[in-house]
Amino acid sequence: MSSEEPLPSAAVPPAPESQPTVQRAEPAPPPASGSKAVPTRVTRAAVIWSAVAVSLAVLVLLIIFFIQNQDMVAVKFLGWEGRLAQGVAFFIAAVGGGILVAIAGGARILQLRRTERRRRKVTGA
Repeated sequence: MSSEEPLPSAAVPPAPESQPTVQRAEPAPPPASGSKAVPTRVTRAAVIWSAVAVSLAVLVLLIIFFIQNQDMVAVKFLGWEGRLAQGVAFFIAAVGGGILVAIAGGARILQLRRTERRRRKVTGA
């Protein structure tokens, strides 16, 4: 295509209208009932119920995991040797990792508390 050839009709943008179109938003209609909508509050009971429901779902998944991984495996750790189900071995390893993470997190929290206590003592706040 040379610069003098006309553009195909699909490539030509539509011509602007003489006046811009303004869309006005209408206010939302009031609720059907005469009362105002009250926002729901999150209660402790609701949080506990949700936590229990999630915990039960996790327990069901763990049971399925244990059932599917019942093969006996040899486990060696720091001179200890034994045989146990593969699923149990994985679970013990996961719990051990969680304990290490909790120890590291607890140490960091204690470090931050000590730093904050020292900062307050110096600034007198």
